[in-house]
Amino acid sequence: MNIHRLLAACVLFLPLTALAQTYPSKPIRLVVPFPPAGATDILSRELARQLSDRLKQQVIVDNRPGAGGTLGTDLVAKSAADGYTIQMATSSTHSIGPSLNPKIPYNAQTDFTPVAHVANSVNVLLIAPNVKAASVAELTTLLKSSPAQFNYGSSGNGTIVHLTGELFKSMTGTYVVHIPYRGTALVIPDMMSGQIHMLFDNIASAMPHLKDGKLRAIAVTSTSRSPLLPALPTVADSVPGFESVTWFGGFGPRGMPGDVTQKLNAEINAVLKAPEFLERLRVLGYDAAGGTPADFAKVVAADTAKWAKLIKERKITIE
Repeated sequence: MNIHRLLAACVLFLPLTALAQTYPSKPIRLVVPFPPAGATDILSRELARQLSDRLKQQVIVDNRPGAGGTLGTDLVAKSAADGYTIQMATSSTHSIGPSLNPKIPYNAQTDFTPVAHVANSVNVLLIAPNVKAASVAELTTLLKSSPAQFNYGSSGNGTIVHLTGELFKSMTGTYVVHIPYRGTALVIPDMMSGQIHMLFDNIASAMPHLKDGKLRAIAVTSTSRSPLLPALPTVADSVPGFESVTWFGGFGPRGMPGDVTQKLNAEINAVLKAPEFLERLRVLGYDAAGGTPADFAKVVAADTAKWAKLIKERKITIE
């Protein structure tokens, strides 16, 4: 390489190097593709507060709801790849949504830069008072003895709650009728009255109903027991290989500088070790994650493949 080409290459490289050394020099926008006060929003605001303190720059949560998270996610995909616009993504925006709606305006696999795996949320298998089962094994036996006589509620077609129910049916060889609602909060009263028999609900949302004894939980959907309900077994204890968690993590637009990505990743991992943040996660029913951007990419890829296979096999649609 002659001296002119070498100088040209150095000039091209300098802006990225300077950016990484001074980043962040202005506020960072954390796009949440869901409405305020929801699970993703609450987690994002707590993370933003902690990151603002560490980075000495404001991290501002920007709620951009619509189309099941598609609008906010597309906004991030089309933003400048400078590290000043990142997204709190979830299983629904990057793993489930693309399989349910191939016409979304972004490619979840190629249009983003993975930054960090923040947390996981597990569901708990709730059963109504009139369901005579005290364990997953007993429930499976009951469902097999009375095909199509039992149902499960969900927060809507194509949601993680719906897919978890279908995964349970697929892996247990049972037939349970799916009844979609507009949110799990609307399912609860019908469960208490015995009209709905089963529900896979967020563990934090379910806690008040478990404490007052109006509903029963028989298992969690993670591969290990939850600190919130340590006495409760996992579904996998009776159905080997069963797992359903919602992941939450940071993505930036495709082409973010590596040094900027690594800095954000390091700061997020530091937040995930802070006792105050960990306690907040515990109360919300989340498990801290962490790891490298490559680790996060592997989690998303595996999750995407699992749900894509189920969606195809069960012919699940959002209509």
